[in-house]
Amino acid sequence: MRIYKNTISFLSGIAVSIFLSITYSHISRTLTSSTQARDTYTVRHEAENRRATLDLSQKVRVLCWVMTQPQHLESRTQHVRATWGKHCNIILYMSSKESDFPTVGLNVSEGRSQLYWKTIRAFQHIHTHHLDDADWFLKADDDTFVVLENLRYSLSKNNTEEPLYFGRRFVPFVAQGYMSGGAGYVLSKEALRRFVKGFADGLCTHNTEVEDIGLGKCMEAMKVKMGDSRDELGRQTFHPYPPDYYLLKQPPRPRPWYLQYEHYDPVEGPGCCSDLAISFHYMDAVKMHTLEYYTYHLRAYGYKYRFNPD
Repeated sequence: MRIYKNTISFLSGIAVSIFLSITYSHISRTLTSSTQARDTYTVRHEAENRRATLDLSQKVRVLCWVMTQPQHLESRTQHVRATWGKHCNIILYMSSKESDFPTVGLNVSEGRSQLYWKTIRAFQHIHTHHLDDADWFLKADDDTFVVLENLRYSLSKNNTEEPLYFGRRFVPFVAQGYMSGGAGYVLSKEALRRFVKGFADGLCTHNTEVEDIGLGKCMEAMKVKMGDSRDELGRQTFHPYPPDYYLLKQPPRPRPWYLQYEHYDPVEGPGCCSDLAISFHYMDAVKMHTLEYYTYHLRAYGYKYRFNPD
């Protein structure tokens, strides 16, 4: 009887071993196949994403001009060049002095009172030298971070031969409103033509030292329409302040000072900002490189993005 029980135990052990071996082999093959399929999917779609980005960069050509000054080249402007500036079709750094950085020297002095003159001269320079080199013309400060791919996607729905300009829409001082200078704004080719023509014909003048208000008044005088840059869910894409000003959920309260100029009712908390955000302002060097990492490098393994804009 003892021999019989030992034999049964031995044979059972062999059977269990065979079963586990077969099961492990099957699971291993399944996991390997799944991993290979996932890797193939990832590689294929990364290639598709790169191709889509490249195609869009040729269909929606954006010239970026960055408002800067000599004393900011090391502390700010070099970080624009090292991060988002690489994604523009053309990028120009506009300053009061020409330099090997390189910067374009404009016939202006430095200082806050000269910002609108710098804007006027910059757009005149671009109109003279680069009108046919791009479809859209973005102005940004040297402490603004811009996601060019999201900007191009937003602009792709519009015709650059229509008089349009986009940005973060503010309400006071100009009847139709104006776009925040710090968040950056973008002019269509026709809007650029009209802006330059407005000064040539005397319909636009340097009537304020405040750059974004002055440009907004000229846009209104020249019948340039303000575009709605919000996404399909009504969330903002251009932001005059860093992300932490908007992303934290706040209790009910009067509007803080930085939201008092908003044309659209502001939202605080995660619903504040589009998944396809375009810009954030007041970004120092550390914040700029951090946002560059979050935008172009950080991924959640195995996470399938929830939003397909197409």
